[in-house]
Amino acid sequence: MSPATRVRAIAALSALVLLAGCASRPEVGALADNMAVAPGAKEHSILVATSRARDPRPGTYFNGERSAAFDLADFTVSVPPVHKHGEVELPQSGAGNPQTDFVVRDGGYIDNEKAFIAQINRRLADKPRGQRSIIIFIHGYNTMFAEGLFRFAQVVHDSRSPAVPIHFSWASRGQLSDYVYDNNSATAARDRLERLFRLALSSDADRVNVLAHSMGNWVAVEAMRQMKIKGGIPHPEKIGTIMLAAPDIDIDVFKSQMRAMGEPRKPFLVILSRDDRALAISRMLGGDKSRVGDTPDTRELTALGAIVIDLTDLHGQDSMNHDKFAEIANVAPDLRAVLEKGVGRPRGPLGEATAGTAAAGLAVTTVPLQILSAPIRILSGE
Repeated sequence: MSPATRVRAIAALSALVLLAGCASRPEVGALADNMAVAPGAKEHSILVATSRARDPRPGTYFNGERSAAFDLADFTVSVPPVHKHGEVELPQSGAGNPQTDFVVRDGGYIDNEKAFIAQINRRLADKPRGQRSIIIFIHGYNTMFAEGLFRFAQVVHDSRSPAVPIHFSWASRGQLSDYVYDNNSATAARDRLERLFRLALSSDADRVNVLAHSMGNWVAVEAMRQMKIKGGIPHPEKIGTIMLAAPDIDIDVFKSQMRAMGEPRKPFLVILSRDDRALAISRMLGGDKSRVGDTPDTRELTALGAIVIDLTDLHGQDSMNHDKFAEIANVAPDLRAVLEKGVGRPRGPLGEATAGTAAAGLAVTTVPLQILSAPIRILSGE
């Protein structure tokens, strides 16, 4: 990194620290059981697999330090009746108020993998055959344990997902200044996430879907690459949708990873935004190489077999435009319908083909304004 680039990166990180200093973040005691009555609140049961160290403080469960263990847990998260889609109403102190905040109704550790799989299969058994799916979420950089858990609950709630939710939480310290530590923690978590993938694929699920955010994409793609190198992915027919949201991966590294894995059975969905300020800083720290999540050349991604969902025109609720993926959860069923019809053909009421894209080698669909506050552009190779 050149001296000028280093100065710009430090200045940008300093600005982020100032912004973050104004916000209250859930940590000690935020996950204590809260059974206060909250009419209209909705509950979601979320299984957890993690490479974080256990935290002995009550209502905290896991901290930002690394563990050699593959730890497992189960939480019931309550979404408040005043919830606004795309947002996570974090508790301002302690276990929060279920009328206004995301809170935990019940939480606890799971003893072993056998008990973990039993829990998965028990929840899958409540669904009809052919509709038994799992969604695994991997959080990003600068994320405390409670924050990742609550963010996933928001996505599950807003998307009205029928899948059994499993959160993989790697050892982020939740500090802006610990980018390198977080990156190394993500790398160290690959084996544990690979283990979770194998457990999920060995369950009674018909489909296993994956949603990774930011630096969590590095863990996700590396774990899948490892599985491929070791001799293949078990039950590949069970692999559903792989969604890579704001991927904080060097574009050249990603191309290398994809070449090692080969063309996927189903296209990856890459959710990006060219105004992502967090990835702009990551790009500076990474020698001014584009990240997958803000690359200006989407043709590189579609050539690798990806479908690109471009959220650049969507106004982000966070100041860094890094969490836009959470806002499209509210229209997930409509977006799913567009994708199922295929990209590059007339859409009818849900989307329309954009003219004049053949020269660019892309097919483009725009999801109209009445579905979301701004168009979503969906791009794929012809």
